[in-house]
Amino acid sequence: MRLLRPFGARNDSEMRLLRPFGARNDSSCQLMNRITQKFNQLRRQNKKALSCFITAGYPDLSTTGKIIRTLEDSGVDLIELGVPFSDPIADGPVIQHSSAAALSGGVSLRKVLDLVKQVRVKTDIPIVIMSYLNPLYSYGLDRFFSDAAKSGVDGLIIPDIIMEESSGIKRLAGKNNVLLSYLVAPTTSEKRRRKILKHTGGFVYAVSLTGVTGPRKNLTAGLREFLTKLRRETRKPVLLGFGISNRRQIRTIKKYVDGVIIGSALIDIIRNSERPKLHGNIRNFLRGINEELKTK
Repeated sequence: MRLLRPFGARNDSEMRLLRPFGARNDSSCQLMNRITQKFNQLRRQNKKALSCFITAGYPDLSTTGKIIRTLEDSGVDLIELGVPFSDPIADGPVIQHSSAAALSGGVSLRKVLDLVKQVRVKTDIPIVIMSYLNPLYSYGLDRFFSDAAKSGVDGLIIPDIIMEESSGIKRLAGKNNVLLSYLVAPTTSEKRRRKILKHTGGFVYAVSLTGVTGPRKNLTAGLREFLTKLRRETRKPVLLGFGISNRRQIRTIKKYVDGVIIGSALIDIIRNSERPKLHGNIRNFLRGINEELKTK
């Protein structure tokens, strides 16, 4: 049997043993993924999840590490750490700019994993890597999942993956206790949507609109119906991303989701903040978001 440190445990005396259902002996036991722990905790507390996306290495790797700690201190539940890529087809201009800047600074997938390892020493917050396929293939899939697990990565999102062709990646993810989450959009066919809901790991990443990421004034018509359908068809947590940037938007959809994902709006703050004011600006922005998520 292996020890599991619950969120908030201060020492080994507060750790508990985890034996998965059906495990016959100690060798069958596995450490529960932090993402699963977090959503179990939020469900017990009847709370909505706040996940934040930032580009690793923007404006630099050292600052990214400090931003992660600020996000956790500000009540963020999950961190999505974007691997910079030269052709981010799903991303709008804000994330494209941050990705290009990080690449210019020499950020690589190896350095992103090293950053996670450094951050993991001080935090148990769930960390999800968001990467396009090309950097993963260039790194080597077996090597990536092994190194990701050793670094403390909990989940993986691949925006350009084809679910029907991802069985090998899913197998490697499962072998290394990394949850592979898929994106589902309002335009996804019913047949494919049901497959995604069945196979996605950790949570369902619901896309609020067609097109690329980026802040929007208004959300897509029919979004409530789409989200209602998702929650009717799965018991997995449904998180809404793409275009979420303010309290008003969250107010209109929070009863239909288990949480929200904020990316471009946060990166915009990072980009436009003077360095001494950066962390204060992030805290102020997220304070309002958290207040809205807590309001019934």
